[in-house]
Amino acid sequence: MRKNIIAGNWKMNTTLPEGLALAKGLNEALKGKTPNCDVVIGTPFTHLASIAAAIDTTKIGVAAENCADQEKGAYTGEVSAAMVASTGAKYVILGHSERRAYYHETAEILKTKVGLALANGLTPIFCIGEVLEEREAGTHFEVVDGQIKDSLFELSPADFGKIVLAYEPVWAIGTGKTATSDQAEEMHAHIRATLAAKFGNQLADDCTILYGGSMNAGNAKELVSKPNVDGGLIGGASLSVENFMPIIEAFDK
Repeated sequence: MRKNIIAGNWKMNTTLPEGLALAKGLNEALKGKTPNCDVVIGTPFTHLASIAAAIDTTKIGVAAENCADQEKGAYTGEVSAAMVASTGAKYVILGHSERRAYYHETAEILKTKVGLALANGLTPIFCIGEVLEEREAGTHFEVVDGQIKDSLFELSPADFGKIVLAYEPVWAIGTGKTATSDQAEEMHAHIRATLAAKFGNQLADDCTILYGGSMNAGNAKELVSKPNVDGGLIGGASLSVENFMPIIEAFDK
């Protein structure tokens, strides 16, 4: 059975005191509750160890927003997968469209990062998605297939089974635009079919595929009601407890 997950991605937001307050507030809001999904927060590197120590990590998983494509050594300013794991974080977000666009992360770089994350016991949340021009040209399925195949298809079935995918139509990130629930479901179903052709139906069915792209309290319930949408990777709405909790509660019956 695949997991339902709501994961926040704070991006380059919050100072350490602000981040600690936000994480503790979410921790308090979840006390005494058993959500129908796993909850994860992706925080800046500077926050990871402090937040992992300050919250109930059986209730809230902690994710880094990236890791290096090198194991260790003379790479000033980089943070390795081993370093991330040593903080108590259990997840790492890889392949986000902002990393691909602004920092020129290629399929090969991401393949290396995924391997290092898995070797250090981290669960990669691997982001895929097309830009507006690709959607309008009708190449969105081909683009997303390529992102998956070029970085993940050399994994063993056992290792691929540890990956969480996050489909993010780039044109819907931080723009206020959202793919319709039918568009999200169409792409998620396509992704699952691509996985089934490579790894078989069982692994494809077990893979958690999140939707990321301006999911909020108003549209979360409709999106997660779709059979192939297993949760969300949430940007801006994860930066306050009052906006994030209704998305977590979207899985409540």
